[in-house]
Amino acid sequence: MIVVTGATGNVGRTLVRLLAEAGEEVTAVSRRITGADVPEGVRAVAADLADAGSMRPALAGADAVFLLTSGDLFAAEPKEIVAAVSGPGRVVLLSSQGVVTRPESASHGRFGAEVERAVMNSGARWTILRPGGFASNRFAWAAPVRASRTVAAPFGDVGLPVIDPDDIAEVAATVLREPGHDGRIYELTGPEPVTPRQSAAAIGEALGEVVTFVEQSREEARAQMLAFMPEPVADTTLAILGEPTPAEQRISPDVERVLGRAPRPFAAWARRNAAAFR
Repeated sequence: MIVVTGATGNVGRTLVRLLAEAGEEVTAVSRRITGADVPEGVRAVAADLADAGSMRPALAGADAVFLLTSGDLFAAEPKEIVAAVSGPGRVVLLSSQGVVTRPESASHGRFGAEVERAVMNSGARWTILRPGGFASNRFAWAAPVRASRTVAAPFGDVGLPVIDPDDIAEVAATVLREPGHDGRIYELTGPEPVTPRQSAAAIGEALGEVVTFVEQSREEARAQMLAFMPEPVADTTLAILGEPTPAEQRISPDVERVLGRAPRPFAAWARRNAAAFR
């Protein structure tokens, strides 16, 4: 049996479906999950990674765990989080590219590195997935696109190889189900750099309408971000978006290495999710 934490998120929801369709016994875990959130035949357990006791019912009979640690766990102890899920002996961790590209950042690098070390030292068989930016971050544009067919963002012509969360889920499903991935670290990116201006154009093409891109200044973008994220997180995010390192712009071969096909381009994600922007 495979336990999927973060089961209602952009990666976890697809991963649960893929595993269930492949005939795996799956337990889906999230804080407020219900049976209505999962496919037929999947067990849903409401639990919190920060509370080891709440995880015990979910892990009963488990052979492997997909571990997703979100930003609201930063105050938790990484070793305790990992100890709560490493009992089954197989852990696939969804980490972040920031562990190696922004190691000095508390929000993007240091916490993730601590979780990775805890997984590696847990005694479990492990695989680590380090994605870059998610294509699904563009859902933040849905309201302005619906309202006025306009988006505003900084650094309009700086490109990053964002990855489709469904590709992350497919890699995770493969790694969880097939041998040969123990002790591996996979960096996951899209097939090409995509700028915010190109992203807006791709969403417009998916809608069959023009979506106008308005470039924000760094200061305007920062003020907007501070309304919903802490200052250090906003500043590191802006640094990645505006002055990405060569490693953050590099296109990784690992999606194709695991899946035997190239990662999906951003335009494919936009077409699949066009309804969110209508």
